[in-house]
Amino acid sequence: MSGRHYQYRPSPKINFNDLSVAEVLWFNAKQVGHQVGRWAVGPWRRMAIAAGRRVAHQVRRNLTSRRLLSFPHLLVVFWVFVLLYGERWVFDGKVANCDWDHWEKWPKDAKPHHLVFVADPQLIDPHSYPGRPWPLNPLTVLITDNYLKRGYGAMQHRLHPDSVFFLGDLFDGGREWKTSKGNFVDPKWGRGRSKDEKKWVQTWHNKYGDDFWLQEYERFGDIFLDSWNKGGEVPGSWQRGRKLVASLPGNHDLGFGAQVQVPVRDRFSAFFGDVNRVDVIGNHTIVSVDSVSLSADTSEYKNQHDLRPIYGPVNEFLEGVKVTKRKAVEEELRHWHDLEGGLHYPHDVEELDKSNPTWGRATDAEAASQGPDFPTILLTHVPLYRAPGTPCGPKREHWPPAKPPKGQKGPVIPDEPNAISVVGGYQYQNVLNEADSVKLVKSIGNVKHVFSGDDHDYCEVVHSDAKENVREITVKSMSMAMGVPTPGFLMVSLYNPVDAKGKPLPGAPEQTIQTHLCLLPNQFHTYMEYIVFLVVTLVLLTVRAFLVPALSLTPFALEPEKQSASTVLPLYKDKMDPPEAFPSRTTSSSGTSAHHLPSRLSAAAPRNARSKSPAPSASPRW
Repeated sequence: MSGRHYQYRPSPKINFNDLSVAEVLWFNAKQVGHQVGRWAVGPWRRMAIAAGRRVAHQVRRNLTSRRLLSFPHLLVVFWVFVLLYGERWVFDGKVANCDWDHWEKWPKDAKPHHLVFVADPQLIDPHSYPGRPWPLNPLTVLITDNYLKRGYGAMQHRLHPDSVFFLGDLFDGGREWKTSKGNFVDPKWGRGRSKDEKKWVQTWHNKYGDDFWLQEYERFGDIFLDSWNKGGEVPGSWQRGRKLVASLPGNHDLGFGAQVQVPVRDRFSAFFGDVNRVDVIGNHTIVSVDSVSLSADTSEYKNQHDLRPIYGPVNEFLEGVKVTKRKAVEEELRHWHDLEGGLHYPHDVEELDKSNPTWGRATDAEAASQGPDFPTILLTHVPLYRAPGTPCGPKREHWPPAKPPKGQKGPVIPDEPNAISVVGGYQYQNVLNEADSVKLVKSIGNVKHVFSGDDHDYCEVVHSDAKENVREITVKSMSMAMGVPTPGFLMVSLYNPVDAKGKPLPGAPEQTIQTHLCLLPNQFHTYMEYIVFLVVTLVLLTVRAFLVPALSLTPFALEPEKQSASTVLPLYKDKMDPPEAFPSRTTSSSGTSAHHLPSRLSAAAPRNARSKSPAPSASPRW
């Protein structure tokens, strides 16, 4: 037998008992490496070369104009552009239409502060759709998260706001996930859960705790924090810096009123910051108030249960908020105008039992009335109270305003379909009560505008005299899963030029706040477009399949290749042409007649075939 001959060489015997563990491992590793090396330069190399040749051959066959410009490939290219538009480009286009210079009306040399309010992202979790089977629930989470990420990313990239404030309800079931510290038990008072929720409460408390909440916190960061610098780190001109504030809680984060659990609030504030705070941006003071906890102070259960741990901190904040505002404004002015000094208090040494504990509060009250004060913006998750049926205006998507009667110039009042319903239920209340609403406006002072969330749709109202006729905008939810087909966010432009004492400069505008509602794509319209395009695609492919044989069009599939001689079994057999003339000579045995047949048939003839008499010659049938 020709070919390469291999000589067996036995491996030297090794006494493994004389070797250490490391030496045994090293010996085995060398043996394995040797075998792998022999296989790599032998069979593997031949297999790789053969596979490479096959791939190169198929690439050459497919990289032809007939294949590249075929009708199915053109449909694939069409679908690539459809998906890019529906999943990416449409977000950039919608946000680009909201660019600041498209709607701002400041003087040409103005350097406004650009602020964006994001309301109710309410990340979908097991609380959102309990009982929804796999894979619908994970698919819902994936789709809604991608929508938020793309919309928010386009906003950061295209608009590059100086500040972003969230208006609560960051999570859907944040209040339901058990804390590792504190007494986490559903309050026995207040409105009860729905029947569907009651079936899942024990499962939630057993299965989801702090670890799950931390996963949701990380998920929030993946969507909203990772893309913070997508448009760049540098703030706009004449801005102190960029700021993101997400510490305002909603009822889905903490609960509402008497049913707020303090350990849940402590966990939220530990990761997101103070739930009650004062920020100065763009020569405006923004006051964020935990209104869901404040509502416990006027709850009907206040006299039956000790709710002070819930509403105590927010009341303490409101008592000193005017002084806090003044301190923040003076610090801002000192920064911009290089001023020295600050608040001055008397430095007296007194006996504790003889000291006057009211001097500090008197000084605070005097400071609050005398110091500079910027226009104030109030942020509350739950909207302020308004009379039932108060219309929300034409930008509300749920229901357009009612058409006024002939001759009436103002809106129809009451207009229940266009209004926020003044109702409440388990762990929610659509608006604060009147007492809490008035308390907020009066305690903070100089409130020029209120921004809220919770309702998921846009609503703009002007409040009563008791609330100092302040204008309030309830911001649309940014999520596609909140019952509003067209999500969005609110853009706010702040321009308030002041001197070193905080007084407006000559020529400064009276209205220092301008707003614009920016709408994101309607994802359900996008899905309907996908369905229409899919139906059209299937129809076109079906029509073409019928036209290929009818019009002799070039088929998309390639013709099969002839197999090489090395093929074990033939895939097809060429039909032989019949002979021009059959031999006229008769045969005396099957052996002689087999001489004229193909060799395979000759080999298959039986050995004991009997001799037959010559038969009449007949024409072969082919």
